[in-house]
Amino acid sequence: MSSQNVDSAPKPSPVQKSGVRAAFEYTGIPPSWFDKRPKLPSRNWLIFLSVTTSIVAYYAYDRRECKRIRADYASRVEHLAKDPLGTTDLPRKVTVYGAKWPGDEDHDKSLRFFRKYVKPILVAAAVDYEMVSGRRTGDLANRITDEIKTRRRVDAGLEPASQSPMPLPNQPTLEQKRKREIEGGIVLVGRHTLKEFMSGLKRGWTESMDRADREDMLAQELASDGRFDEPEEPVVDSEAVDGEPLPTRSRLLPSQNAALFAPLQMPSSSPSKFTQSTSNIPAHLDTPPSTIPTLPTLLLVPFTNHIGFRQRHKVRAGSEAAYSLIMSHTRPFAAPNTTVAASEEARQSDGRQGGDLDFDIPAESYYDGSYTPSETEKARKTYYDALPAKLATARALARGIRAPTKEEEGHPPPTEVELRAERLKKEMRWRGDEAGWEIVKPGQPAQWDERFADALQVFDEPRADDVG
Repeated sequence: MSSQNVDSAPKPSPVQKSGVRAAFEYTGIPPSWFDKRPKLPSRNWLIFLSVTTSIVAYYAYDRRECKRIRADYASRVEHLAKDPLGTTDLPRKVTVYGAKWPGDEDHDKSLRFFRKYVKPILVAAAVDYEMVSGRRTGDLANRITDEIKTRRRVDAGLEPASQSPMPLPNQPTLEQKRKREIEGGIVLVGRHTLKEFMSGLKRGWTESMDRADREDMLAQELASDGRFDEPEEPVVDSEAVDGEPLPTRSRLLPSQNAALFAPLQMPSSSPSKFTQSTSNIPAHLDTPPSTIPTLPTLLLVPFTNHIGFRQRHKVRAGSEAAYSLIMSHTRPFAAPNTTVAASEEARQSDGRQGGDLDFDIPAESYYDGSYTPSETEKARKTYYDALPAKLATARALARGIRAPTKEEEGHPPPTEVELRAERLKKEMRWRGDEAGWEIVKPGQPAQWDERFADALQVFDEPRADDVG
């Protein structure tokens, strides 16, 4: 009786499946996946999704603001690009200086900042530019010094102005070129570039106009320091054991090929004799000028070499700087404050001088300690400790005292001439780094000359009515 009741119990009706679900089941998807109900994720998943979504949203907002700011400033100046030029007119051109950031092997960081944040606004206004960079710290200061000395020599009539190898009918004159430079302006990216620029500016208008090849001067100095001198031979008895004379150099016949393997000797001269050589420029022409002609207006662009997530403040700073240059709002260069109440020691500790020479001074804290002179001294000591062994090997192989080993045959050691050239190259780099660091190191004041007060101007922020 019970078994009949069980058999006669009604069976549950199967769940009606939709066509889409039936089709997906035939594709191999497990049926249990269709029976799951949505639920809140776990605590860890909520934290992960919240943080990730916030970062992505912040990044998207920052990049959207960058585009908006750049487009806003570009729209303010794009009408200038539509102004027609004459057949012989040239567009406005600015010179951009970007020095190497101290401690960073990439020397192009400053100009990369210019190309990314300042250049788009200049391009929108059809302003041409020329970029000048320094591969090592101090290179930019040396270049500016040489350019100013060349200008002084041309003005004094000591050398002709540079001319194009192929004369053109509408080639501008020297006065027209200088007028265009003054109307264009100079862009200085970062405080370290300002320091090198001011150092080169002061040296160029203060030092002698006489040309001095730094590499040649250093080669003369290194040739007389005794590093490559022949070691003195010990004095021994001329009679050896068994009554045979020792084969010293004086008792041997001269080799026919001795001249071929003899190392090249540089003319030795004392540094004092080289440095005391009188200049061939008359004294009345070589005297530094009492006044300096008007120089191109400066645009000071703040720059800090660090990795940051926010980019819109860099876009705004670069756009505002470019807009100031394009609209040509200028003011006199603020000279350093000479009546600071603080003591001289306090001024030298942080490098503050007052005026525009304190531009972007907080950026120095980012490269404080990035380079120390002890690193150069350590590299120099390591090199000179290994130099005698290399020099002995080069001379022994060149004079045929011993035969080269198998390793030396596969990888020939440097000759004495190559060792001299290598040493000159290393000393040029080491001394250049030390001199450049003395210019840009934190706390070091920027160079200044009272003659610059009437010759320098700075691009200032435009007035509110012009911005509107």
